[in-house]
Amino acid sequence: MIQQRVAAWQSRDWHAELAAAVKDPHELAALLDLPVAALGIAEAANTQFPLRVPRPYIARMRRGDPRDPLLLQVLPTHAEMIATPGYGADPLAEHAANPVPGLIHKYFGRVLLILSPACAIHCRYCFRRHFDYAGNTPGRARWQEVLDYIRRDDSITEVIYSGGDPLAAGDSLLAWLTEQLAAIPHLTRLRVHTRLPVVIPARIDAECLAWLAGTRLQTSLVLHVNHANELDADVAAAVGLLRAAGITVLNQSVLLAGVNDCAERLTQLSEQLFSAGILPYYLHLLDRVQGAAHFAVDQARAITLHRAMLARLPGYLVPRLVEEVPALPYKRPIN
Repeated sequence: MIQQRVAAWQSRDWHAELAAAVKDPHELAALLDLPVAALGIAEAANTQFPLRVPRPYIARMRRGDPRDPLLLQVLPTHAEMIATPGYGADPLAEHAANPVPGLIHKYFGRVLLILSPACAIHCRYCFRRHFDYAGNTPGRARWQEVLDYIRRDDSITEVIYSGGDPLAAGDSLLAWLTEQLAAIPHLTRLRVHTRLPVVIPARIDAECLAWLAGTRLQTSLVLHVNHANELDADVAAAVGLLRAAGITVLNQSVLLAGVNDCAERLTQLSEQLFSAGILPYYLHLLDRVQGAAHFAVDQARAITLHRAMLARLPGYLVPRLVEEVPALPYKRPIN
C-alpha cells in the first residue's frame, strides 16, 4: 500500500502542480464545499497579497469547515486590512542587513540567500509578504557578487537558502550555486528553509536530491509545518528520500491563533513530525508583519503552551520557543 502511494507521488510533475495552484478564492470555496459568504474573503487583502495554495495541500483540508486550521493559514480575510500599531512591512529589519542584492547577513557565521521571489503557497502570516523581491533577485551574473561577499569573509561557515521558497527555483541554478559555495573553503554547512516539500511533496525528485547531497557540505533542510494535518504519507515519503540521502530534516512552526494555539495540537504536531522522520526545531512567536496581527498569541499564553508540551513530551520532541528581535544577534529564547 505504501509503495503504491510513493510510486504515484514520484510520478507527478512538481512544475505542473506548482502551475496548477489555486489562486481564486471562489474556486477554493467550491473545492471545500463551502459557500463563499462563510469564508469572510476580503478582495482587498487578496489583491494586496494574492491567494496561492497547491492542490495537494487543499486535499488535506476538511471539507465544509470554514475554521479548518490549514484553510485559515491561506485565506485572505478582512482582518488583514486592519492597521495595527507595532506591526510593519519589515518586522525583522532585513533591509538594514542586505549588503548586496540577494543576501541578508544578520547573524555571525551565517548568511541567508534569497533564491527565489516565488512561493508555492502564500501563508497569510508571512513576514516577507512586503519584502523587496524586485531588488533581491539576482540573475546568475549577479550571484557572483554574492559569492565574492562570502569568499571575503572567512567567519561565514553556513549558507541558508531562503526566499520566497528556494525550492521554487530551478534545479540547474540550485546545483550551480551549491557547487560554487562548496568550493569556498571556509563554508561547512548548507541549510535550506522550505515549505515546498510539505505542500508539493513531488518537489523532492532525483534532480533535487542530487544537488542537495552532492557536495562536501553538511546539509540540513528545515521544513515549515504548523499543524499535524499538514503531514500525510506523501510528505513522509519525501522526507524518507531526504533522510536516505543523508540530509538532516528539521521543522520550524509559527504559533498561530486559531491554528495551533492549543497544547493538544502542538503535542500531536511534534509526535507526528517525529513519526515522519522530522525533528521539531523551533516554535516561533509571530513576526509582527502588517496584516498578520490577528494570528498573534501573547507571550504569556505561549509560555503556558510550551510548558504543557514539556510536561507531555520527551525533551527531544519539544521545539525551542523563540522570537526574533531585530536588535539581537540571535533568536531570543522565551522561557
